[in-house]
Amino acid sequence: GTTVDISQVLLSDMFLFMYQLKSVLWIVLHFDIRKRPFGKNLLIFDLLCACDVLTVCLCVLSAASYTDSSDDETSPRDKQQKNSKGNGDFCIKNIKQADFGRREIEIAEQEMPALMALRKRAQGEKPLAGAKVVGCTHITAQTAVLMETLSALGAQCRWAACNIYSTQNEVAAALAEGGFSVFAWKGESEDDFWWCIDRCVNVEGWQPNMILDDGGDLTHWIYKKYPNMFKKIKGIVEESVTGVHRLYQLSKAGKLCVPAMNVNDSVTKQKFDNLYCCRESILDGLKRTTDVMFGGKQVVVCGYGEVGKGCCAALKAMGSIVYVTEIDPICALQACMDGFRLVKLNEVIRQVDIVITCTGNKNVVVREYLDRMKNGCIVCNMGHSNTEIDVASLRTPELTWERVRSQVDHVIWPDGKRIVLLAEGRLLNLSCSTVPTFVLSITATTQALALIELYNAPEGRYKQDVYLLPKKMDEYVASLHLPTFDAHLTELTDEQAKYLGLNKNGPFKPNYYRYENISAIHANLFHPNFYIYTNYHLLLYFLFFSLRY
Repeated sequence: GTTVDISQVLLSDMFLFMYQLKSVLWIVLHFDIRKRPFGKNLLIFDLLCACDVLTVCLCVLSAASYTDSSDDETSPRDKQQKNSKGNGDFCIKNIKQADFGRREIEIAEQEMPALMALRKRAQGEKPLAGAKVVGCTHITAQTAVLMETLSALGAQCRWAACNIYSTQNEVAAALAEGGFSVFAWKGESEDDFWWCIDRCVNVEGWQPNMILDDGGDLTHWIYKKYPNMFKKIKGIVEESVTGVHRLYQLSKAGKLCVPAMNVNDSVTKQKFDNLYCCRESILDGLKRTTDVMFGGKQVVVCGYGEVGKGCCAALKAMGSIVYVTEIDPICALQACMDGFRLVKLNEVIRQVDIVITCTGNKNVVVREYLDRMKNGCIVCNMGHSNTEIDVASLRTPELTWERVRSQVDHVIWPDGKRIVLLAEGRLLNLSCSTVPTFVLSITATTQALALIELYNAPEGRYKQDVYLLPKKMDEYVASLHLPTFDAHLTELTDEQAKYLGLNKNGPFKPNYYRYENISAIHANLFHPNFYIYTNYHLLLYFLFFSLRY
């Protein structure tokens, strides 16, 4: 039957024994101190102190029994593991951590109200019955809640990780114990990464008909190795900037074989996950890895999209001096209006204390910039892919790599200068810390609805192209989260709805509507002359082009 960790059982018994012994000693002390002077009871006090010391030691051993298994040098690919039901169709670090992972999933469920509501409302209908979903995302407690929701809605799931450092081993163990085919562990090699994806896809007697991707690696692998699978795949759901960019490239080249849903640019993903999640997790990731104090530090953030906006807002609030680099004049103007100094990276690279990339591009921080950084500069990436920092250029004989702690490396130059590189240039927050569960609930619910929409769409509704989630679904996802804040929506009267030309139940905004960010809010509140001046310029441009053409 059930797999039992003997060390955990022994530790539990020893904890119970120590508790009982201390209880007896306190009872004896209570009655004995009334008969004899205090000095005569020192032996009992010594025994109580000894019990406390042993209890602390047991706590340390208990923690070690949980974490040491993750430090096992044996590759999971070389292990034969089975869950309590005898199923071995998975490859993870240690199945014995399943109980710990289950507790983390239960905590995450409390902060994912919309996904749990969707599970409760739709599990009777089974809208994903017959769906075979292959996924490649970060395997965390939040993803586990999504996977279990998809399963409750009728889907079969096989999963791999989209990042070699972001997998929570105990959560992967809980999923494997629950019967999910999971192939992932924290600290995979590049070869392990692609092997895990292949194990998800290439399995006898099972072929996926839906793809849930984060970064495009899974989609790329199927195109490269198993293109015939797309004959049975109904659609792709992609949630990252990088993956969406790849899909649009395929579509433009006429190589996209199935409909794809662009979740990243849905309002609920971009305006909440990208912005609010990164606003909190950037500080968490930096603090956990370096214990750095942010006040007074000079920081350059490369990119002022939604992720960059979140990072800059958090660092500014902590007292950092923040610079921004940007290629887009609109985003650049937003950065300026939000009070950030817009610079080129080479102008500030010698003086900054922290460098953060979040562009989705490649070679943003190259060896030339790394050579010019000051001693102790912290370098990290908040974009999805590990292409933004040229880490490969640092693996040369003249530079020394020194591991400080997990996901933290010193790269040391011959003259003694060193930089602090986090997660080897991979995604900082999910590699080195955690992310706010509530925000991920918004993204996960959007992903689930996108899968349901594509899977159940009648033939011909979606062509071989990239689509945005319908506005009505965005609004539905948002509404599911409002009860958490005890928020009460105002309802339109019939007269008001008619005046605005809207349905009382939504959608309330057209698809071209762009929800306001901080800069636009400032404009609407204050209307300084600058904004009026800018609007006049736009009007003149429109008049000029209309007259010319």
